[in-house]
Amino acid sequence: MSQEKDSLENLLSEDRTFAPSTEFSAAANAKASLYKDAESDRLAFWAKQAEELTWSKKWDQVLDWQPPFAQWFVGGKINATVNALDRHVEAGRGDRVAFHFEGEPGDSRDITYSELLTDVKKAANALIELGITAGDRVAIYMPMIPEAAIAMLACARIGAPHSVVFGGFSADALLSRIQDADAKLVITSDGGFRKGGVFALKPAVDEALKGATNVEKVLVVQRTKQETAWDSSRDIWWHEIMGRQSSEHKPEFFDSEHPLFILYTSGTTAKPKGIFHTTGGYLTQVAYTHKTVFDIKAESDVYWCTADVGWVTGHSYVVYGPLINGATQVMYEGTPDTPHKGRIFEIIAKYGVTILYTAPTLIRTWMKWGDEFPKAHDLSSLRLLGSVGEPINPEAWMWYREIIGGNRCPIVDTWWQTETGAIMISPLPGVTATKPGSAMGPLPGISAKVVDDSANEVGNGHGGFLILDQPWPSMLRGIWGENERYKETYWSRFKNIYFAGDGAKLDNDGAIWLLGRVDDVMNVSGHRISTTEVESALVSHESVAEAAVVGAADAMTGQGIVAFVILRGGIAHANGEELVTQLRNHVTKEIGAIARPRQILVVAELPKTRSGKIMRRLLKDVAENRVVGDATTLADPNVMKLIKEGLNTSKDEN
Repeated sequence: MSQEKDSLENLLSEDRTFAPSTEFSAAANAKASLYKDAESDRLAFWAKQAEELTWSKKWDQVLDWQPPFAQWFVGGKINATVNALDRHVEAGRGDRVAFHFEGEPGDSRDITYSELLTDVKKAANALIELGITAGDRVAIYMPMIPEAAIAMLACARIGAPHSVVFGGFSADALLSRIQDADAKLVITSDGGFRKGGVFALKPAVDEALKGATNVEKVLVVQRTKQETAWDSSRDIWWHEIMGRQSSEHKPEFFDSEHPLFILYTSGTTAKPKGIFHTTGGYLTQVAYTHKTVFDIKAESDVYWCTADVGWVTGHSYVVYGPLINGATQVMYEGTPDTPHKGRIFEIIAKYGVTILYTAPTLIRTWMKWGDEFPKAHDLSSLRLLGSVGEPINPEAWMWYREIIGGNRCPIVDTWWQTETGAIMISPLPGVTATKPGSAMGPLPGISAKVVDDSANEVGNGHGGFLILDQPWPSMLRGIWGENERYKETYWSRFKNIYFAGDGAKLDNDGAIWLLGRVDDVMNVSGHRISTTEVESALVSHESVAEAAVVGAADAMTGQGIVAFVILRGGIAHANGEELVTQLRNHVTKEIGAIARPRQILVVAELPKTRSGKIMRRLLKDVAENRVVGDATTLADPNVMKLIKEGLNTSKDEN
């Protein structure tokens, strides 16, 4: 086919590669043969991964695929917590630490597998006392404390799908999710500790429940002991109900396709989508990916995924995957800069963390703060680093490798989504030679491709749409209660092919580079340019720690590129217009004149959600002089006012 016109331009190139060390490869969990095994018989490959789990009844059929609906391990019976807890305790590993919990104020506690199992059994009995049965939905609205994981596992143990709502969301956001899932119970806490202070959670629950719901009871964990409004007919203290429960609970095994959880992705316009996942296939893929991508050695590793349980990363790579693999983890309640900017590094040194999985937004924040914070702590225990949540700029990747990983740790840059349930594209440490900023290729057992508008695969060196053309075990089973919306959202762009809205390109070696949401593509003089590439070019300048780029309407070129940049700490910068000129020239040199920003504004902060995602649509509103849209999910709503004022006084390059 003609490659004259790419669906997305391929602009940046990257020649640096990092092969795994021979020592790492020799001991790695993943071997290159996994790719061959998966290719020769995909379904047999996935059946082999499922056999690593404990089932009370084996499946009759690996896959029943009626596009776009999949069932995996059909007829099999399984319990999530038996796999995460009981089997480790029964095998004599009960004394192993499951969680090193670190509270923001400095309180800490270690919870072993046998202690965690006892707590989960008691919590399961408490749910039963409250009338929760298999199939009932339970909303969980909690800070990052062990009880959040205990609540999730207790729901899973009795077959009640949980719907975790991130503790930073408003009462309105909580209400809409409670109503959509028709939750019968809410589990929350009085509050939590964040940024050196106490924040309340229970008042948001009280406010939400003024709306029409079928919630019967509210279970409240006492974390901060702050003053809390109380409705004695509805509210119950966690410690009181737990105190009277038996520490024995016999688990029931559920159908492989029994719903495990619902997780809402915030729609920027439409109502949130309730992505729901079932049990057998999801557990199979999160356990397999956690073991191979993070090379987990459960006897010796201390693993830390910094995600909150309110996001899918916290479900798959804090709760289910690591516990199934018997890992020891760190769980931290607070923010990375409380009480000082070295808090994360201090915790790594304290527990001897060996594997760190975090988001590019935090990595770029560390770059902005300066190298002195990581350098003040002993990070020599680290042996593997991971990145998740958005494409990572090559320069942030290099900084992560050099400053955090001491040039010795492989980096796994992972692509996946709430909808995919588990990691889909990632290097395999010990097997893959990595390139800064590339997720490299699909994992064994996954079929991901880059295609053009007609679903034809693009050649190396070209860009297009990232699609998944074969079902996978941890895939979403639908949007809760909305089958038509599920078909329309994910399966209507290309027939029987999953497309969730991400652009990607293949470099000349066939490595995959994620280019962000297709909605974030800018159309400049007929060229379709990804915001990710321009942002990476800006971050590769020594002065820049982070950048956000949007396309704003332009009478001449269709769209003009407007860039917002945060400068790195601890280095001397050129001033004002001189710096802006330097940055424009740098983008021209890295990518080409077509990507030269029309406007560049230096800002102190970018508008980010509490999960760290940059809200580009708000920046676009400002760049196009529109009223700024809904900013309620921002971590700091004042950011937009400052940006608007700054942009009005900055100059266009015209």
